[in-house]
Amino acid sequence: MDVAFVIRQRLAELRCEQRDLARAAEVTESYISQLLTRKKAPPAPHRTDMYDKMETFLQLPRGELARLANLQRQEELQGKLGEPPTPLFQDMRALILHKCPPDKAPYLRAIFEKQPFGELERLVTQKLLDVVKNIAKEELASETWLRIMARLADRSYEQMRVIVLEFLDADIFNVSAEHCVAFLEPLLEA
Repeated sequence: MDVAFVIRQRLAELRCEQRDLARAAEVTESYISQLLTRKKAPPAPHRTDMYDKMETFLQLPRGELARLANLQRQEELQGKLGEPPTPLFQDMRALILHKCPPDKAPYLRAIFEKQPFGELERLVTQKLLDVVKNIAKEELASETWLRIMARLADRSYEQMRVIVLEFLDADIFNVSAEHCVAFLEPLLEA
């Protein structure tokens, strides 16, 4: 049994729709749809408030969805462990190099190009993500902050909430271009 199955089953029992659940969880209907079709992995329970809101709406025992999400994420991680890491996309590298002192950027760029996704690139990327994640986690409960970030990224409140929730789930192996462009860069600039 997985998160998507339980949510779909409960929505059917309650005769509710995805849009009702999206509204209750304060995310987009598209995000809920992607969770239910398994196009998106369930977010890590310790990084989001979404499960509490969904469990309340779906009238499920507290912690049930979070427990299932944890199990599902562990299974997916075990499947990925055998795969070698792939290089970061260019937007993330450009952001790292932009934040680097100008006199050091050429040296760092040369290292990145010589060792695609080598130790240095992973270390710098992870530290950058950790700093921004701490800020995002603290501010996730602030509707004002989310609305400001949404305005900066030209997104709706719900879209920005989804981006932040996905970003909190991201690690150096799966940070996306959308995280970088829509959230990470505006937050660093702010």
